[in-house]
Amino acid sequence: MTDRAFVTDDFAVPPHLVTPQFRLEPLGPQHNASDHAAWMSSIEHIRTTTPGFPYGNWPPAGGMTLEANLADLQRHAKDFARRRGFTYTVLDPDGGEVIGCVYIYPSRTGTHTNVHSWVRADRAHLDAPLYQAVSTWLSTQWPFTTINYHPR
Repeated sequence: MTDRAFVTDDFAVPPHLVTPQFRLEPLGPQHNASDHAAWMSSIEHIRTTTPGFPYGNWPPAGGMTLEANLADLQRHAKDFARRRGFTYTVLDPDGGEVIGCVYIYPSRTGTHTNVHSWVRADRAHLDAPLYQAVSTWLSTQWPFTTINYHPR
C-alpha cells in the first residue's frame, strides 16, 4: 500500500460491473452485515480454494466481530475514495446479498496490480465466472498494464 493514488486523477473509476450472475459495486460500511455473514459462513472455503489470497491470514480462522469487520470496510472505502486501492463487493443480482469480494490494489513495489477475489462456499460455482468477468473488465476498462490475478 502506498500513500499516493493508484490511478491518475483523470481516470474515471468504473462504478460497477454487471453480469447476469452477479454485480459489483464499491464495498462500503452499508454492506457490513451481509459481508460479515458471507465470509464468516465460508472461512474454510475461502482459505482452501481461493488461489493466491494474500498472506494466508485472511479470513481469520476464528472470524472477527461485526465491529471489526466494519472498521475493515471503512478502511477499504477510504482507500477507494483516495484512489489508493479498489475493493468491490460481489452481490447477487436479484436480492443484493453479498456473495463475494474483489480487491484491486497496487503491489508493494508499485510495478504491477494485485487482484484477489473470493466467493461464498454456497456460490463456489461463481468463482471461475467472476475471475473471467473481472479479468476482461480490468483489461478493457482499467489502465493497468501488468496484472497479477491467479487463474481459476
